[in-house]
Amino acid sequence: VSCLNRNIPLAIISSMVTVTVLYVLVNVAYYTMLAPTELLLSDAVAVGLDSVIPVLVALSCLGTLNGGIFVSPRMLFVGAREGYWPQIFSTIHIRRHTPLPLLCFLCVSNISQLISLTSFSRWFFIALATLGMLIHRYRFPLHPRPFKVPLVVAVTFTAVSFFIVGLSLYSDPWNTGCSCVVTLSGVPVYYMTVYHFCLPPTWRRIFSNKQLQILLEVAQQEVKTC
Repeated sequence: VSCLNRNIPLAIISSMVTVTVLYVLVNVAYYTMLAPTELLLSDAVAVGLDSVIPVLVALSCLGTLNGGIFVSPRMLFVGAREGYWPQIFSTIHIRRHTPLPLLCFLCVSNISQLISLTSFSRWFFIALATLGMLIHRYRFPLHPRPFKVPLVVAVTFTAVSFFIVGLSLYSDPWNTGCSCVVTLSGVPVYYMTVYHFCLPPTWRRIFSNKQLQILLEVAQQEVKTC
């Protein structure tokens, strides 16, 4: 992203204003279509839009899913590039430049189960990441940063993220517990294969063979460090 200080706030503000205006226009259109007597006599809310509301909800879910598809694979992609995952997961498509091996993981199982099992861990790690960012800003206040959000925004977002994590623990302990078990199962794997640098050669051969790269049309990314 070029011109971070200009483009990121512009994208955030414009998207929030656009969504707010669209929601207000939908409400205005609904109340314009109804007569005052019909509105007062109706026991249900938005009966006249009963066929449109599911479409609007689906579009809202589609936007959230689109953001998850963009963000989640790229987080794992960076982890693989740093050596925390097999090397094949640090490759990108040779033409579209997308982390195709990790995108394939999004096609596993049904969407409701994926949402139930990943929502807790996703928000937990988001909360940890934002908390780490606050600690980093406190310890290194003069460190140069391409983009820096206001402190009140970062603190508020971190608090809301931890609130969502706590609410998940309270409202759905079973799926949250399963998510914790799956997440914690990676701790011994990390210490055995990454922390102590004893990744089995067979593991490397299985996930780094040329046949898999040719099949998916992927290659290692050229990282520019300067």
